[in-house]
Amino acid sequence: MPEQSTAIVFTEHGGPEVLHPAQRDLPEPGPGQLRIRVKAAGVNPFDTKVRAGAFPSMPATYPAVPGSDVAGVVEAVGPDVTEFALGDEVLGTAATGSYATHTLATPGKLTAKPAELDWPTAAGLPGVATTAYRVLALLEVKAGETLLVDGAAGGVGTFVVQLARERGLTVIGTASEANHAYLRGLGTHPVRYGEGLIERVKELAPQGVDAALDLSGRGGLPTLLALTGGPDRVLTIADGQAADFGVRASWGGPAEEVPGALSDAVALVAAGKIKLPVSRTYPLTEAAAAHRASEDGHVRGKLVLLVD
Repeated sequence: MPEQSTAIVFTEHGGPEVLHPAQRDLPEPGPGQLRIRVKAAGVNPFDTKVRAGAFPSMPATYPAVPGSDVAGVVEAVGPDVTEFALGDEVLGTAATGSYATHTLATPGKLTAKPAELDWPTAAGLPGVATTAYRVLALLEVKAGETLLVDGAAGGVGTFVVQLARERGLTVIGTASEANHAYLRGLGTHPVRYGEGLIERVKELAPQGVDAALDLSGRGGLPTLLALTGGPDRVLTIADGQAADFGVRASWGGPAEEVPGALSDAVALVAAGKIKLPVSRTYPLTEAAAAHRASEDGHVRGKLVLLVD
């Protein structure tokens, strides 16, 4: 009988309750692949949307293993892999789902995990970091400009505001008042979202804002357009109605990737220049609870699954 591994799977779209542990054959790496013994897996809002059926064509097959962010140890190497060796500690993007004890990945989607990063931080990093690099590149922001981030206290927002500050931008971030001290600690000027936001932002930036990023997807695009003066430098990664406002939506993909983003981000976090708080960790078998927390919408930083 083939050696077994454990994965969290779902066989239909639905709420968090459709997630359950299952045994499967240990995945074997093919050419250009390696197998990772997972130590931790990041939980992202995108994972919950796929599970819930927000993208009807995803997953392509069942049973499906959620997750992409992964950190772990290289356990097996397929043909034609020269970048990593057995025992290397790595982090990056899984090819076969990260909510599992073992997963496959390609070397181009991984980078070495430095000793300065613990496993939860390493697992929480890939998606938010590469997204942050991507959106700042698409907005073409530069030092001296003012960036407004709508929904700044979550995982992506936490990284975006710090990366923008590292590049010399002034950052204004919307959040509930409970997260204002948190954002100030990241070098961001916090404002309360909701009615009157335009006036509150103008108090902080009388000269206006140069670019705006929507991370919340809660109908704030008209306000961002009013503050920037038009759609050219407004971007969303969360609002499916963006086209109705003439705003660009970025869902990722090879054409939008920023080369070297992950390794650059890892170096900044390892050096202490950017912080990535882990809000809470869960055992792998409690993935459903992690999805409920993610969908609650009040997560500060990252949620991470830990694998024994």
